[in-house]
Amino acid sequence: MEILTPDDLKTKFKDPWIAPYKKVITMVDDDQVELVEYHPCVAGSEWMVYQYKRTSNLVIDSKRDGDRHIYHLNIGKANMNLKPSFSAAGIEEVSVEEDEVKIVHAGLAGAGVGAAMCRGMAQGVKRVELYDIGGGSKVGRAAVVTPKMQKVVIGVDDTDTKQEGATWTLANNVGMELANMGFEYIDHVTCQLYPHNPNKTQNCVAIALVFAVEPGRRDELVDKTCQLLKKDTLSEKTAIAVLDGFKVPAKLRTYAEDTKKSMMYVEDAEKVAKEVGVQLVQVTGAAGEIGALAALGLYNDLKEAVKVYY
Repeated sequence: MEILTPDDLKTKFKDPWIAPYKKVITMVDDDQVELVEYHPCVAGSEWMVYQYKRTSNLVIDSKRDGDRHIYHLNIGKANMNLKPSFSAAGIEEVSVEEDEVKIVHAGLAGAGVGAAMCRGMAQGVKRVELYDIGGGSKVGRAAVVTPKMQKVVIGVDDTDTKQEGATWTLANNVGMELANMGFEYIDHVTCQLYPHNPNKTQNCVAIALVFAVEPGRRDELVDKTCQLLKKDTLSEKTAIAVLDGFKVPAKLRTYAEDTKKSMMYVEDAEKVAKEVGVQLVQVTGAAGEIGALAALGLYNDLKEAVKVYY
């Protein structure tokens, strides 16, 4: 076994068949890990998403969003039987040790090269434990070690008025400012709410901002979000909701679906939030809690989040 840092790999491997990944992030929630990888190719990375789900039983789910892979993984070991074309690459092991996540990748030919060299050069990688160098007909195997992070999803609603403002733009600008402060801003999800709500300003949407957070910085993220929103909101009803981890409780999902189809009230939001353990914060008022909580329930289902119910 050889242990190499991203700089070591860049110095040692300058071959034209190596395409470095851009970034790798790992977030832990109880006995599961969410792996986010930014691939050097866009649609070409669909092959990897398909192969990993097919080959390894540690992969609960996998999807591609642009050049980004998102894998939901069980912690543990898998017995893989690699076979060219059919089961060419996958994850052998997922483990969490103190403040680190270790994921062992294995693959044939180009997938084996990607297992270590391509991933190992990415931002966010601490080191790679290189077991076998892949390429051609050879199997490549390596453990990619990354910092253990936590997923925090922040729902935002009611920041505009009927005369001016836009919640989706303000929320994104807040996310960008938080990124400049060192927080990993992963995603921005627009959630369509009940279109016949008489209290809406116009399109009636709420926003979920998704972050990967270093241990110990969760409360700082929430506080900074509130400060930024309070500075620029135009509404006296602004509120946020905070989901820790990447799992959406069934009751929260149901609440979100109901909020798309009918009128919901502050009392409904506060009752559900208490039952599922979601933190609500009134930035300037309580009404925003309704939509902010709903955005959390659908942050991981983009097609449903944007759907309009008549």
